[in-house]
Amino acid sequence: MRKLKTAIIMCAGFGKRLKPLTNKVPKPLLKIDNKSLLENTIDLLFKLKIKKILLNSHHLSQQIKQFVLEKKLSKKIKVFEEKRKILNTGGGISNIINSTKDIDYLILNPDTIWTKNHLTEIIKMKNLYFSKKALNMLLVVKKKKSFDQRLNGDFSMKKNILKYNSRKEYIFTGCQIINRNLFSNLKKKIFPISMIWDKLLISKSLYGYESKTKFKHITDIKIYKKLTSK
Repeated sequence: MRKLKTAIIMCAGFGKRLKPLTNKVPKPLLKIDNKSLLENTIDLLFKLKIKKILLNSHHLSQQIKQFVLEKKLSKKIKVFEEKRKILNTGGGISNIINSTKDIDYLILNPDTIWTKNHLTEIIKMKNLYFSKKALNMLLVVKKKKSFDQRLNGDFSMKKNILKYNSRKEYIFTGCQIINRNLFSNLKKKIFPISMIWDKLLISKSLYGYESKTKFKHITDIKIYKKLTSK
């Protein structure tokens, strides 16, 4: 059975909904309980025994690089800077994958507050991913478990197969496992990851795994202030 050895953390976004905080600090370096969102994400990956961590960066990328250096993580973490243009979520992942040789990647958004409960769920999701021989599996959660009740759902799910319909009772948590073959022969350099998902949805091969953990996601400055005032 293949192993999951490499992770990608998505750190390139502008964090527009968190302005003015993100005018001077990139969103992944904002803090909750005196720990940055990025450090919290890295801690989870270390607990998962991930061997290699790759970051994409664009907005205030020098601060991301400095963080890696100051934490003495440069031997374990490599930063890929999107210098000219931000490549969007799919393009950012593709750019990293095309520069590496791994087959499967765990991808995390740092703006979700990852906890020890997610650790167990991600391990179970990984096992299901490999047993199903999936190409893409998303960690999803029911809307009622979201701290931010304004969020709309992304998918419906039946027997771990995700689909679009009117209910859309599940939210994407910002965690997924993806196979590099999904990016083969792609000509676009800038595109959202939903472009990959849409193709898999058509063939009923986009998998989901349900998280039972309370979903705390830094949607905007209003939610950030609520979470930091606790």
